Amino acid sequence: MTVPDDRSHMSWDTLTLDVDDDGVATLTVNRPDKLNALNVETLEAMEEALDEAESRGARVLVITGAGDEGFIAGADISYMQDLTTPEAQAYAELGHRVCDRIESFPAPVIAAVNGYAFGGGCEVALACDLRVASERAVVGQPEIDLGIVPGWGGTQRLSRLVGDERARRLVFFGERIDASDAYEYGLVGEVVAHDQLDDHVAEMASELAAKPKYAMQTAKEALNLVHEEPQAAGLAYERRAWSGLFGTHDQREGTAAFVENRDPEFE
Repeated sequence: MTVPDDRSHMSWDTLTLDVDDDGVATLTVNRPDKLNALNVETLEAMEEALDEAESRGARVLVITGAGDEGFIAGADISYMQDLTTPEAQAYAELGHRVCDRIESFPAPVIAAVNGYAFGGGCEVALACDLRVASERAVVGQPEIDLGIVPGWGGTQRLSRLVGDERARRLVFFGERIDASDAYEYGLVGEVVAHDQLDDHVAEMASELAAKPKYAMQTAKEALNLVHEEPQAAGLAYERRAWSGLFGTHDQREGTAAFVENRDPEFE
């Protein structure tokens, strides 16, 4: 159940959503006593929060976890323990809906990985556009040691970032890797000092929020097609998208500002 505190802040029992005046939305999973593990209630709240962030016109979305140890430690294993196959299917579909929603969110999504990101938590990060890790972060897909496999997109998204061989090793061995190895593998884009993570991500988000909104949305859609369509279809989409932005305010303003040697003022 959502509780609107004011126009810029909303809270659920297990997460919060904040949207600032520049259009930077921050979704914080708030179960620090459980290392922000994702139970059904939290996943359903994430669906609502993602819809709310879009309806408020978020230009950038940051996803992180409350506390100082966990980004999202994974799915709720205590809940999973006695699931039947149909119940497990429903849980998997809910996790997939959330990760798919993050991947298709119409603005850049940054994962601020401030701690443990295992299983479903790693899969949430994989669905984001950009991943920035604290030097304390530890990530992995350890599901094999529970007698299962990644179930919220990890078998598909992981190899796109780290390559087939490395993805197989991470999944087969259930390996947990530290932030430096995650960076070396390509699983995260950069690693920063733990106490600098929030400020660094805030700077990134502020810079992205100042970019032209519809061009950014179009760029994300085109980049996502790399994983969904043959190259010819992606190139055809790019041609249509590129030409379709001509005549918009931001295209006129961006090119005029360049010619006039000034900073653009995008909508």
